[in-house]
Amino acid sequence: MTENKPKPFFITLLRHGESVGNVESRWQGQAEFPLTDRGRAQALALAERWKNENIKFDHVISSPLVRAKETAEIIASALDLQIEFEPLWLERDNGEFAGLTAHEVRQNFTHPPFTTPYDPVGSDGEGDWELFLRAGQALHSLLKREPARYLIVSHGGLLNQIMHAVVGVAPQANNAGTRFRFSNTAFAQLMYYPYQHRWAIDKLNDHAHWLDAE
Repeated sequence: MTENKPKPFFITLLRHGESVGNVESRWQGQAEFPLTDRGRAQALALAERWKNENIKFDHVISSPLVRAKETAEIIASALDLQIEFEPLWLERDNGEFAGLTAHEVRQNFTHPPFTTPYDPVGSDGEGDWELFLRAGQALHSLLKREPARYLIVSHGGLLNQIMHAVVGVAPQANNAGTRFRFSNTAFAQLMYYPYQHRWAIDKLNDHAHWLDAE
């Protein structure tokens, strides 16, 4: 008699569509910026692609920030799904940088020649290590659920640290090391086999529905 193995998790990690903050080159963090018309079109194009490809999800979990919320709502409406909003999937708290343009950050703050993963961002925001720990918490919380097909709608900074947690790479000093690209409405597809503690990364930065997604 063979033992029944637990089912795998199917996890799709999706970055939100283009936002006003993206267009204006702002450090968005947890500041609120809505999607642009282009961002809404990106989300609609992705929803149409997934309908055509017969992609199914059992659960949609989204950051409550408006740019992720709008993206999730557009896709969930098209695919007839409900959304759960979870603050663990918020973008990095970037402290005093939140909402400022890149130029304003350069002009108004001193920038040390060397930083560690433990240093805060924006004076009092989440440093890389703190964000990495929250990403691990978000991932752990997801994997305590039943295996199913999950769509996660979140942000580039947090999703980067999720990928670091998956591949077992801790944050490096001075912004060095590996980065995972997530263009607007680009997604990664992962499978997790709990009975082996094995990850499979099937797709990364897939934005075939919108080729110039940056």
